[in-house]
Amino acid sequence: MADHQHAAPAPVGGNLLNTTTLVAGLLIAIMVAVLLVRFVFGLGAVTNLNDGYPWGIWVVVDVVIGSAFACGGFSVAMLVYIFNRGEYHPLVRPALLASLFGYTLAGIGVIFDLGRWWNFWHIFTPGYANPNSVMFEVAVCITLYIIVMWLEFSPTFFEKFGMTDAKRKVSKVLFALIALGTVLPMMHQSSLGTLLVVMGVQIHPLWATPLQPLLYLLTAITMGYAVVLFESCLASSAYRRKIETHMLTPMAKVMLGFLVAYLVVRLGDVVVRGALPRAFAVSLEALMFWIETACFIAPLFLIGKESDRRNPAKLFLAGVLLMLAGALLRLNGFLIGYETGDGFKYFPALPELMVTVGMFAVEVLGYIVITRRFPVLPREEATH
Repeated sequence: MADHQHAAPAPVGGNLLNTTTLVAGLLIAIMVAVLLVRFVFGLGAVTNLNDGYPWGIWVVVDVVIGSAFACGGFSVAMLVYIFNRGEYHPLVRPALLASLFGYTLAGIGVIFDLGRWWNFWHIFTPGYANPNSVMFEVAVCITLYIIVMWLEFSPTFFEKFGMTDAKRKVSKVLFALIALGTVLPMMHQSSLGTLLVVMGVQIHPLWATPLQPLLYLLTAITMGYAVVLFESCLASSAYRRKIETHMLTPMAKVMLGFLVAYLVVRLGDVVVRGALPRAFAVSLEALMFWIETACFIAPLFLIGKESDRRNPAKLFLAGVLLMLAGALLRLNGFLIGYETGDGFKYFPALPELMVTVGMFAVEVLGYIVITRRFPVLPREEATH
């Protein structure tokens, strides 16, 4: 087991042309076509956005939820480098790769939703900067974090192309990159929750709380571990590799610890603020609140026991439930629980949905290509 834990990463190998990559390529092509129309003819040509809903699925799913899904690299790095749990080191590169794609695409996705997208560079110009803006802080932190992650992941490319000198130079400053890579996600993930605080009375009472920054940070960390469970189980199945239960089982226990902390804060806040009666009203918001809460609570029963955490199927399902729960928390706060007033409705148009699907297709395709051709996953012979 020790040899497996510390095995050097190696390319998985194999053919890049298969059903999954072809389907992903088709979805990406559709996304590009929609975006071409969007950038030429404007948001109104492909979206259902209006004055009441100035942002929709592209911001909420591709950016707010997508960046939370991309917290696996931050969550695992925190375990390995901050809490000195070196046994999880083989999970760092796969988690970092998933985070790379998630954050990079989230950063790009913001441009899709900007009315005057050609002015996006203004956020990097001091004359246009507004340091009092929550969105400005989020934009700067995410941009810096994307740069930091690419530098953290660069040794993978240096190893592939035999660039030992470059790898050595990056290794000398890796401690600083890791420190930044831990602080920056904490800042912008909590600030995404602050956006709901700024919106004030426009947010339904079940999600209108000054504790949203803490809730968003706790769930981002929890979702990071959940994505690692999901990705590890899926990669093991797709590549016919031995699943890393010796690492995933104790990591799942850490994940449950953050989950319990979140539930205590979340449910306690609803009770203390007197918002609980709204959860029993006959409304879509109340229904979504209970679905969201059930998805958060279910993993405690599913993998609460040590023996259950050794079951890959239960680990996978728990990961999926927590990913769904965190996504619902954000979807409910930003869209379903967003009360903009009478006369405005929003449901994403088909082109909007195809862009979101295309963004996830880019992540899938990129993950397959890089893991097959670059040293990311621990070295292991495929079993048939």
